[in-house]
Amino acid sequence: MAFRPLHDRVLVKRIEQEDTTRGGIIIPDTAKEKPMQGEVIAVGPGAKSEDGTVTPLDVKTGDRVLYGKFAGTEINIDGEDYLVLRESDIMGVLEDAGQRAQAA
Repeated sequence: MAFRPLHDRVLVKRIEQEDTTRGGIIIPDTAKEKPMQGEVIAVGPGAKSEDGTVTPLDVKTGDRVLYGKFAGTEINIDGEDYLVLRESDIMGVLEDAGQRAQAA
C-alpha cells in the first residue's frame, strides 16, 4: 500500500536506538525512550496559504530529521510503524560531514 501525505505533512520512519551505551551497558526494552530521530519516507506537496499558493516543504525524502518527543501521529502500514508529522513539528535535518563538504 502506498501512502502520500497531504499538505505540509511528512511520513517518517523512526530510527531505533542502539541496545548498548558507549560504555557497554545494555539498555533493557522497558528503559528505552521513544527515538526522536527518523528518516523521511514521503512528503506532501506543501502548505497552502490563504491566497491559494503552495509553499514547498524544506525537507525531502531520505532526510534524517529530529522531532519532538510527543510529536505526530503513529500509524501502521503493512506491518511497519511510521509517524505522520507536520513540517512545523520537525526541529531540524541532520547532515553528515560528506553532505556538508559537498554543499560548500
